[in-house]
Amino acid sequence: MAEEKLIGKISHYFGGINVGIIELTDTFSVGEKIHIKGSSTDFEQVVSSMQMDHKDIQEAKAGDAIGIKVDQKIREGDMVYKVV
Repeated sequence: MAEEKLIGKISHYFGGINVGIIELTDTFSVGEKIHIKGSSTDFEQVVSSMQMDHKDIQEAKAGDAIGIKVDQKIREGDMVYKVV
């Protein structure tokens, strides 16, 4: 079983373009695997790109709000874990 670390929470979801906004509580980089979990959400994916203020970035830190493309529908309030 992989270890997981809470790194943030979904603050918004844009369904038409499948993008979720994560309010980060820890550092995060492109290429890392995340696990999104909520009342009806539960899946893992590798993040291939992320944006902040509509610009592509490779790394983000606690306090940042980043946008990522998600493979499945997510909901506001879902928790985001980094799979270590």
